[in-house]
Amino acid sequence: MDRLFLDANVLFSAAYQSGAGLLQLWKLKNAVLCSSRYALEEARINLEHEDQRVRLIKLTGVVHLFEATQGILPKGISLPEKDAPILLAAIEAHATHLLTGDIRHFGPYFGKKIEGIAIVLPGEYLRARC
Repeated sequence: MDRLFLDANVLFSAAYQSGAGLLQLWKLKNAVLCSSRYALEEARINLEHEDQRVRLIKLTGVVHLFEATQGILPKGISLPEKDAPILLAAIEAHATHLLTGDIRHFGPYFGKKIEGIAIVLPGEYLRARC
């Protein structure tokens, strides 16, 4: 069973419009969705409309939330201060995958594993599953 950690931009994109393609993640069998309050809050503050925020709340009702308990990134990993809690929470969640659209900061790690977590674009993950 895959444990998918959803970055803030994935939560944002899923809640942005009612027919978002990323909603497929919520329909997957044999997958547990995880995220953090940190990611949830980042997505929430970037959504402009109340209906989007309501969708976000509904979506996260089935998402298991984890927080970064340690503050030190794994050796050889370099991320901006705002992105470190995402990876650290994914490690805490024992995620198998970190789904993120943040190419700028996580891009160097796409297709690689960090602490056993595959860093993947959400669309790529969905294409591989379907």
